[in-house]
Amino acid sequence: MTAVPLGPIVPEAIRPLPAFEGHVGATVALEPLSTRHLDDLWEAAQAAEVSWAYLKYGPFPTRQDMAAHITRISGLEQQPFFAVIPASSGMAGGWASFCDISPADAAIEIGSIWLSPRLQRTRPATEAISLMMRHAFALGYHRVAWRCNALNAASMRAARRFGFTYEGTWRGDGIVKGRRRDTAWFSIMEHEWPAQHALFKAWLDDSNFDADGVALKPLSPNT
Repeated sequence: MTAVPLGPIVPEAIRPLPAFEGHVGATVALEPLSTRHLDDLWEAAQAAEVSWAYLKYGPFPTRQDMAAHITRISGLEQQPFFAVIPASSGMAGGWASFCDISPADAAIEIGSIWLSPRLQRTRPATEAISLMMRHAFALGYHRVAWRCNALNAASMRAARRFGFTYEGTWRGDGIVKGRRRDTAWFSIMEHEWPAQHALFKAWLDDSNFDADGVALKPLSPNT
C-alpha cells in the first residue's frame, strides 16, 4: 500500500465532560449558573442592550424573561454554564459556557459568553477565561475553540489576546436575529497552553497592576 501522510497517533483516553462545579481564582469565581444569580444579572443587564448584539438571545424585555432563559440554559447537561462573579463585588456580572464538547475528538469550545459592560475588559473577566481554558486542558482536551460573529471586533480581539489562533471564517454559517452571520473560528492547542498559561499568570499577578487596578503591561504583545 502506498504511504500517505497521516496525522499523529493519539492514545485512547477517557476525557470527562466538565462538571457542574465552581472554579475560584484570585479575582473571580465561576459558579454553576442558576436563578439564584438572577438579581445580580438582571441588574447588570440594565442599559446594556448592545452587549447582546451578536448573541442568539437577549436583550430580555422583562426580569421574568431572563429568569426563563437562565432556567433553560442552566439545565443543559452537555453545555455547562457558569456565572462570572468578580471577587471585588461578589455580584454575578455575566456568564460563559463549555459547548460543542466532543470527548472522542478531544475538542471543546468556550462560548455563549455574555459579559455585562461593567465586567468587560476587566481583570476578573480575563481570569475567568483563563480558568476555563486551564480546566479544559486539565481534563485532557487537546483543542479549545473560540468562535464569534466575524463582525464582532471585540470578540475577535479577545480571542487573539487570550492566545487563540485564527483559523478562518465560515461564510453564511447561520442566521441570528434575522441577519446572516459569518462565523470566525479560533483555537488553541494543548502544546500551546503552557506558554499561554505563563502569560496569564504574569499578567494577572498583583505586580502588573497599579493602585487604580490598571494593567501595566499587556497580556499579549500583539494586542
